[in-house]
Amino acid sequence: MESKNQTIITEFILLGFTMNMKINIGLFILFLVIYIVTTVGNCLIILMVIINPKLHKPMYFFLCMLSILDLCYSSTVLPRLLTDLFSSERTISRLACCIQIYVILQVEGSECQLLAVMAYDRYIAICRPLHYSIIMRWSICYRLTSLVLFSSFMLCIFPSLFSPLIICYNQINHFMCEMLAIIKLSCESISSHENLVFFISFITLLIPLMLILLSYGFIISSVLKIRSAGRSKAFSTCTSHLAVVALYFGTVMLMYFGPSSMYSTDQEKYSSIFYVIVSPMLNPLIYSLNNRDVKESFKKFLMNLTQQGLTLE
Repeated sequence: MESKNQTIITEFILLGFTMNMKINIGLFILFLVIYIVTTVGNCLIILMVIINPKLHKPMYFFLCMLSILDLCYSSTVLPRLLTDLFSSERTISRLACCIQIYVILQVEGSECQLLAVMAYDRYIAICRPLHYSIIMRWSICYRLTSLVLFSSFMLCIFPSLFSPLIICYNQINHFMCEMLAIIKLSCESISSHENLVFFISFITLLIPLMLILLSYGFIISSVLKIRSAGRSKAFSTCTSHLAVVALYFGTVMLMYFGPSSMYSTDQEKYSSIFYVIVSPMLNPLIYSLNNRDVKESFKKFLMNLTQQGLTLE
C-alpha cells in the first residue's frame, strides 16, 4: 500500500464507533470481556492439546492451529480498539496500519483453508478409517499446515504488494485498518482494486467452502450407512466444525461479497465484528462444549489443579 499523492500521509484516523463516552465505556467492558474469554479459551485449547497425549491426533493439531490463528486475530485488533475507545485522537501510523491489514489478510486466508483441511481430516476419519493413520500421518499434517500459511500469503498478501493505492484521505470509517475501508481512501478509480478483492475473495472463500461442503456430502452419505447406534458418535465429531464454518464463512462472505456501496459503511463495520472479534471467542467454546475428549481433558486439568492447590495448603 503506497501513497503517491503530493501530501504524504504518515498516519490515519480511525473513526471507530462513536465519541459518546458513556457508550464507549459500555463497549470497553463488552470488548474487554470478549478479549479475556477469547484469550483464555484459545490458550486452554492449545494447552490441553499439548499436555494431554490423548489429544495428540491430527484433528486436535489442526484445532490447536485454529486457536493460534484466532489469538492472532483478536490480539491484532482488540488491544488497540480498547485503547481507542478512551482516546480522542485515535490515530494509527501508516506502518502499524499496514501491519494490521496484512496480519488480518494472512489470518483470514489461513483460517478459511485450515477449516477446509479440518473437513478433509474428518472425511478421511469417517469415510476411510482404515487408511487414516497412513493418509493423515504427522508429516502430511505439517506439510498441509505449511501449505495453508504459504498459500494464504501468496493469495492474500502478495497481490496487494503489486497493486498500490494512491491515498488522498486519512480518515478510516472503521475501528481497524481493514482492506475494504482503506480502498475507499483512494483518490483514483477503485474499480480495479474492488475487482482484485472480489477475485481473491472468490479463491480464498468460495473454493475452501465448496471443498468443505463436498467433504461433508461424502461424510453424510457414509454416516447414513452406519447403524443408528454409531451415527450420533460420527456426527458429534463434525457438528462443532460445521458450526464454526457456518459462523465464520457466513459473516466474511456477507462483507466481501456484498455490494460495493456497503464498503466502509457502518453495516460493513459491524459485520466485521463477528468474524474478527466474536468468532475467535466462540470457536473454543463450540469445540469445548461439543467435543467429549476436550471436555474430559479440561475436567482432568481442573482436577489436577485442585489437587495441587490442596497439597500446597
